Amino acid sequence: MRQNPGDRFFLELPYLNAEMFQLFIDAFAEAFPSSLNVLLLDNSGAQTAERLILPANVCLVFLPPYCPELNPNERVWRDLKDALAWLHFTTLEVQQAYIGDLLQAYQASTLQSLTRYASLVEAVHALYA
Repeated sequence: MRQNPGDRFFLELPYLNAEMFQLFIDAFAEAFPSSLNVLLLDNSGAQTAERLILPANVCLVFLPPYCPELNPNERVWRDLKDALAWLHFTTLEVQQAYIGDLLQAYQASTLQSLTRYASLVEAVHALYA
């Protein structure tokens, strides 16, 4: 199965540490088993833990430290934060469900416009051409 531009994968976890990140990469690898999946990451301790076991179809590429402007994911979070601004929720569960609905409602074209940095696309094509 070839992934289509705009394919996405979201997984809500209670916090970010090496154990939770391992759950994420395992689930991510399982969701896209027939392709090599490159995750662009920002060097958090959870993402660089030596005890991580990478599935064969996942490779990690790290951004330079302290460069959130290079991380396409930051633009998705900014968009989500804008959608949540000034909203009030009666419970944490209601808020989590609302955010889940927002994430699932993203169209492929919207995610592409937020995350498709031309320089990253060119770099990946150069590496795997």
